[in-house]
Amino acid sequence: MSSVVNGKDDMHVTSHDKQVLDQIFNPGLPYGDEVDTEDNVPQPGEDSEEVKQAKDFEIQGVRAAEAGNVEAALGFFQKAVQTAPEWPSAYNNRAQALRLKGDVLGASADLDKAIELSQGRGTAACQAFTQRGLIKKKEGDDAGAKEDLERAASLGGAFAKQVLVAMNPYAALCNQMLTGVLDKLRAGGEGEV
Repeated sequence: MSSVVNGKDDMHVTSHDKQVLDQIFNPGLPYGDEVDTEDNVPQPGEDSEEVKQAKDFEIQGVRAAEAGNVEAALGFFQKAVQTAPEWPSAYNNRAQALRLKGDVLGASADLDKAIELSQGRGTAACQAFTQRGLIKKKEGDDAGAKEDLERAASLGGAFAKQVLVAMNPYAALCNQMLTGVLDKLRAGGEGEV
């Protein structure tokens, strides 16, 4: 139950309530796992002029990538890294562009740096763990991929959770069976369900 105090909603949620909600919204995680729902864990120097300028370069890089110009995007992300070398997001974005170009080693090095700089916390870390997990999966390192994707999932990464579920053969089989049952129910339930 919540009450309004001084114009603010004063809601008391117990840790058990949080675990139940996590199971509803994050069914791929084991019961009791904590999910970091903080989208923006403060990063060192986040408000500095260098980081603000790097963010501008990142925006230009994203626009270039969306327009299909990966080379230009890579140039903007390179400028972001040079402008704010301690800003993890710049490395994460450059890694994405490097991955698109097929430079897996360069992308992996940038993702390692993004994780190091972010101290494994926040949005940049979540994205870096997800990207690195996908690279490891593509390279055949399923154990390493699972580890990175679990870290991303624990930081709230919805896509990482989906990939983890797809990697689990039992979950995939269960999902396939459940889909079949639901399809039969929607079609009018002919025969046994």
